Formats: sequence, structure tokens, C-alpha cells
Amino acid sequence: MSTDDSTNPLEKMQETVEAEVPDELSISRVTFEGPELVIYTETPQKFAEQDGLIPQLASSVRKRITVRPAAGTQVPERDAEAQIRDLIPEDAGITTLRFYPTTGEVVIEAEKPGLVVGNRGGTLRDIQQTVGWTAEVLRTPPMESSTVDNVRNYLIQERDERREFLEGVGERIHREQTEETEWVRVTTLGCCREVGRASFILSTPETRILVDCGDKPGAEGEVPYLQAPEANPIPDIDAVVLTHAHLDHSALLPLLFKYGYDGPIYTTEPTRDLMGLLQLDYLDVAAKEGRSPPYESEMIREELKRTIAVDYGDVTDIAPDIKLTMHNAGHILGSAVAHFHVGNGFHNIVFSGDIHYTDTRLFNGASNDFPRAETLVMESTYGKRDDHQTDQEDSERKLTQLVNQTYENDGKVVIPAFAVGRSQELMLVLEEAMREGRIPTMPIYLDGMIREATAIHTAYPEFLRDGLRQRILHEDENPFLADQFQQVDGGQEMREDIADDEPCVILSTSGMVTGGPIMSWLQLLGGDPENLLLFVGYQAQGTLGRRIQSGRREVPFSDRGTRSEQLTLRLGVQSVSGFSGHADRNGLESFVRTMSPRPEKILCVHGDESATDQLSSALYQDLNVRTHAPKNLETFRFD
Repeated sequence: MSTDDSTNPLEKMQETVEAEVPDELSISRVTFEGPELVIYTETPQKFAEQDGLIPQLASSVRKRITVRPAAGTQVPERDAEAQIRDLIPEDAGITTLRFYPTTGEVVIEAEKPGLVVGNRGGTLRDIQQTVGWTAEVLRTPPMESSTVDNVRNYLIQERDERREFLEGVGERIHREQTEETEWVRVTTLGCCREVGRASFILSTPETRILVDCGDKPGAEGEVPYLQAPEANPIPDIDAVVLTHAHLDHSALLPLLFKYGYDGPIYTTEPTRDLMGLLQLDYLDVAAKEGRSPPYESEMIREELKRTIAVDYGDVTDIAPDIKLTMHNAGHILGSAVAHFHVGNGFHNIVFSGDIHYTDTRLFNGASNDFPRAETLVMESTYGKRDDHQTDQEDSERKLTQLVNQTYENDGKVVIPAFAVGRSQELMLVLEEAMREGRIPTMPIYLDGMIREATAIHTAYPEFLRDGLRQRILHEDENPFLADQFQQVDGGQEMREDIADDEPCVILSTSGMVTGGPIMSWLQLLGGDPENLLLFVGYQAQGTLGRRIQSGRREVPFSDRGTRSEQLTLRLGVQSVSGFSGHADRNGLESFVRTMSPRPEKILCVHGDESATDQLSSALYQDLNVRTHAPKNLETFRFD
């Protein structure tokens, strides 16, 4: 590495900033915080008056820039709060104002953050011009979310330590590159010819990036091959990128900190919150089932502290030779297609994560337009020739028909559902059908984490489809606040009362019947043929959900790991395929066919062996693209 101070990247940045900033503006300090450049100034008000200066500087240094006041240059907190409230319209609904003198920031949480920001950021500039504080704006969730509150409060509590961490990350990202980018490799640590334990290492001569680190549903002990040489030593991994929060992609991320990892995790803001929710539940379920959890909850806090949230479309430096851009994947809230630009135009690799190609009630379809993309690592969950899902309208029609039939038989519909994604999709369908009179109005019980996950959705409406976003922002129209949605919060006693009561719909975790409250519902309702068990999501091989879906009616039941028995299911079992968060075979092919630019090489992963093989073969034959269906622990080199 060069020791010439004149080549220090941070000094170069400071020289550029000082050369372009007018003389009347002071620069007291310039530093990196993660991928961002932070400028501290003793003249924050004058900085804010320079309209267009920050975008000009950002363009010159090719970094996102934050300007903060040097300590002691701001208006005192009490006076500043009064002036800030005067500047922000009352309709914004400010719920919290917090000042942080060490960074010169004020965090403003409001019901309508757009009114705090103002037209083209005008109100934020007015705040800085008037009081000198730099404002960070957060949305107050329309539905109370303990997860969002806890994550925000924890990050605020750890703000000083986190700032030191980000400065260290910034130095590592912007270090002088010591190796030429002569190759890039992808090593498969999981989810090849299987669904679950998604994990990959993206490496160059300079850098190693871990993409996802999940478990395998229904297969305790089958974890990513983190012991592989390409993944070690784990403390030296430069960064982790998480595509979305589902446990088959995120469950084992905290384990990295147990092994000594101390670096950043890049993901979207809602994925950050959802992964914490799902991982804590993962530990809770393991404890209830008498299994030893792989890590402690403290590791989840370490993970959250080191998460760097990125927005869709932002080009983010994550290493000296790698830039990351995340795009909407259409799968669940915050899910992302991850695009990696390696070297100075050397190679571009896209990890699809899990995708849904077409629009749903919740999300726009997956983005597949990139500046460049030579290699695609592609999910293949529904990659088999006959994996064609029912059209969404037909799926909703079949759902309402089955609910009506069960209601007429005085039965109850039990739907195993993933807390994140499918549950919210079903809530929208059922709410609309009841509102329009297509099914009778009846209670819809939410068991497990579904209500909390729904509240997190309402905290991030900008990640949802436009029409739904607008409805959520108007309390009178928020479909998730409909009266028929009732939380199961009384434990087994409440479940027993519901089982003895009137016809209803029950949405319950877990979605693959691998544990959680769905097991209680099978015990309470499984013996009555008038009830219905309705599958709406993918059931992985090895899960109880797959066995029931395939015709098995004798199922094991255990009580906290101490008592085991066999249950005989007599209730009806049906499947409706159109609600999956995954693209079907047509959607996967369409994603590649319409991808701009079309990749030269495709690795088909995250699917059963027949699915990856058949999708790989079809893409090769139909699109004349080099394809592979790799096994775990294979490495692919791209020159």
C-alpha cells in the first residue's frame, strides 16, 4: 500500500471540497462514514443558503454528502426546537424531536415526513439556515410497531459508537487498492440444488463480500458452508449484503459476529427491521421446541448496530473495487436484486435474490434494467417446466370460493402463511372481498408475528405500490386497520375459544408448518372435516407443509419438545398457487428475456435439483446463454 500522504483518498476529497466551496464557508473537518462523505462546518447556516452546492460537490467527488455543523455552532436545543416547530407545518404531525450535539443532528419523527422535508428539500434547508442543525427525518408508523420503535431507539442509543464504527468502515472502503482486478469469483456456500441456506462469497484479489447467510427450512443442522476456505477467515470479510429478510437468507447472519466478524451489513431499511423481528422469533421458536439456538440475542443487536441501510437505485461503494446498487425484487417488503459493479468496469454481477416478476397487490414487479450485467445468479424456486402459477385474479377467485364453501359448512379456514409478504397480500384480498360483499364479513385472526410485520409495512409505504401507499397514508382508508383483523394475543386459551366459536379465517405462522402457532391450530381444528387447511405459499422439501400438501395425514406433534404424539388430520387440504412471492417458470424466463442488458452467463440456484436443471437447460436453449446449475461449494471464475 502506498504511504504517500498526497495519495490519501480522504485528503484528496478534502482538497476537492475546499477548492469548490466559496471562501466565506468554513470546512472544519471532512470524514467518511461508511460510503458517505461527511463535511463538518462552522458556518452551517451559510452552507444551507448555497442552493445547489451540495449536488455540485457530490458530482465532483462522486459520493453522497452530508453537511453537519461543527460542535457549538448551532442554536441551543430549546430555542432550536421552538424554531423548528415554527418552520414545519402543523399537519406534519411531529411525534418526536431528538438532538445529538456530538454530530449536530436533530432527528424529527413525523406522521407526514414529506411536509417536514418540504418541496425539493426546502424545509430542511430552512431548518439548517435558521438553527444550524442537520435534520434527519423518519416516518411515524400508522400502526404502532414495537420492532420499528426498538430498532430506532437502539440505533439512537448506540449513535456515538455507531459513528465510530462507520468512520472505520469508511476508511476501509476508501483505502488504496493494492491488487489489480484481474478476476472475480463466486463461491456457492448454500442453496444450490436446494431451497434454503442461501449464501455466496463474491471475491476479487482485493475484496471478499458475503451475500446472504440463511438456514434451510425443515433441515436442522444444514447450514451454509462457512468453513470453506473462500469464506475464511470470517473476520476479514469486507462486507455482507442481505437481499431480504426471510430466514432462508438471513437467519444465520448473527452467527458471523460469534465468529469474530465486525464489518458492515448492507441492506434496505425495512429489511433491517424485518430481519431483527424474524431472527428473534427464530431464537424463540428454537427455545420452545427444545433446540439449542445457534447464537444469542446479543448477536442480533451487534448485527443491527452494523447495518448500513441503502435505498433502491443508490450506487454505494462497499469496497475499493466494488460498488453495490439495490433494485426492487418484488418479493417481500424491502427485498432487493443486488447489482455489483466490480473494478473499473471489469465485471458486473447480479444476484436476483428471490423475485416476483409481475406486479402484486403489495409491490411492483422486480426490476431488471441495469447499466451492465455480464453474470446473473438467478433463483429457480419454480423453475420446473410445469411450475406455472394460477393467474392472480383466478387465485383470488378460488380463495374466495373456498372461504365461502367453508363458511357455509360452518367451518374455519386455516392458512399457514409467512409473516412477511404473503400474509399482507392475503389481508388485502380478504379485506376487499369482505368490503365488496364477495365473502361474508367474519373475523380474520392473525397469529404469530403477522400483525407486527404488517405494522412494519405501514412504516415504509414508499416501498409499496403507489395506490396502496396512498391508502396507508390516509388512516380512514388503511386496509390493514379494518375491524375484522384481530390479533391472537391470549395464547392457547384464546386459540381454544376461537376454535369453539363462529366461522372465521386464521392466518398463522409458520408458512411451511415447521413449528410455531400453526401446530396448535392443526391440533385444535385438524380433526373436523368441515375445516380447511389452505396452502398459499411454497412448501420446501423436508417440511411438514410439503408432506401434508403431498397427501400425508398422520403428522407428528410435540409439546415443547417433551411430549410427542401423532395427529390424524381430517380437515380439508387445498392449495392456491397464485399468492407465492416467487416468480413462476414463465416469470423467471421473462425476467431473463427482458433483462437489459441480457447476461452472458447465468448460475441457476435456490431451487430443487430438477428446478435448477430444467431452468438452466431452458435458458440455454431458448436464449443462447451460457448456464450452470451449480452444486454447493463450487467456485466460478469470471475474467
